[in-house]
Amino acid sequence: MFHYFKRAVLDILSNRFLNVITIVTIALSILVVSTFVLFFENTSRVIDSWNQGFRLVAYLGESFTPSMLPKLTAKIQAMAEAGEIRFIPKEEGLALLKQEMKNRSAFLETLEENPLPHVLEIRMKRTGLEWDEITAFAKTVEQLPQVTDVEYGQQWLGRFLSLFNLFRVTGYAMSSLFFLIALFITANTVRLALYSRRQEVEIMRLVGATDRFIITPFYIQGLIQGTLGGIVGLSILLIIFLVISLNLQESAASYMLFDIQFLSVKYWVIIIFGSAFLGWLGCYLSLKQFIKY
Repeated sequence: MFHYFKRAVLDILSNRFLNVITIVTIALSILVVSTFVLFFENTSRVIDSWNQGFRLVAYLGESFTPSMLPKLTAKIQAMAEAGEIRFIPKEEGLALLKQEMKNRSAFLETLEENPLPHVLEIRMKRTGLEWDEITAFAKTVEQLPQVTDVEYGQQWLGRFLSLFNLFRVTGYAMSSLFFLIALFITANTVRLALYSRRQEVEIMRLVGATDRFIITPFYIQGLIQGTLGGIVGLSILLIIFLVISLNLQESAASYMLFDIQFLSVKYWVIIIFGSAFLGWLGCYLSLKQFIKY
């Protein structure tokens, strides 16, 4: 095996230009793929944090009285999606509003009566944030007696999930495109290397060398190219991530709602193995046209 590895390294060094282009192409492909993976991983963490405390606010009508509360909460608790329910009287709601507005709450003191309604704060029990489930649950709650309206951030949350799905489709398309480009360039690099050594290959065959002996260094070369491309691509992404993170921490640390984290070790391993497989597959597709097993 050491002999095969040595031959693969020597071939890479003897064709530096082609191999550098291949490694750079794989690195760019991995950079694009890992960028989308990084986005999805951090976005998933945000969604998971929302799932832990996602809530709906049900506004109750003017005819509602506290004596109706047990019957109303019993109907809501009978729903599979409903978790903890908290009743907020309009007096408490006004006090909370004054506390949040602090110095800007002077005009509230001039009110002759409390304009706020009674409120039910309902936390969802399920951990999966499915937009259709949330919408269906909100509509069911809104149809209950004494409930006049339900608020759950439907406008901005719907837009966010639509944007998230758009990025996901874009990520799949871009990743597939760069994968095919890297695969094409890798296959052609091996094809050119094999073509430049065709006389050597013919001589090796004449002296009795097996196909395995001839092609194994090319497979090792593809694995090396893929592995180096994966490491370079992830390294570039890490540098970009660190630069952006430092700038964000210095300029807008107080506005960050959550900490952005880099890819975990699990994703490093998966991406590098996938990149190595990409290099191997390119060699396989190229060698398959020249050598019949």
